[in-house]
Amino acid sequence: MIAEVTQGVKVSVETEYQPSYSNPSQHHFVFTYRITIENQSEFTIQLLRRHWYINDAGFESREVEGEGVVGQQPIIEPGQSHQYVSGCNLKSGMGKMSGNYLMERIMDGSRFEVTIPEFTMIAPMRLN
Repeated sequence: MIAEVTQGVKVSVETEYQPSYSNPSQHHFVFTYRITIENQSEFTIQLLRRHWYINDAGFESREVEGEGVVGQQPIIEPGQSHQYVSGCNLKSGMGKMSGNYLMERIMDGSRFEVTIPEFTMIAPMRLN
């Protein structure tokens, strides 16, 4: 598991290759990632936006940006966490992702960015 703390918000990431949804002969590799966002600060926060950087080894890099995560803009109280699972398709079977979340402190409306630590996705057959 990869984790990083920014301004009292800890983001942890776990990845998993999904062989039943992948088709390596067609250059289609599917990965899921589980994100846990822990509010270790003293303020109630809300996740407003996400911004991802996706690097697919040997292929074009791409960015994904938008509101919330998996259709939600969760409010996270101090000491609480929010977890979700999403996915990524790669052509090469090897890649990495990183990014940030835009958060807002409910108390005063101040906004700040939280780092999503860089993590790798490698299909098992690429390790040989």
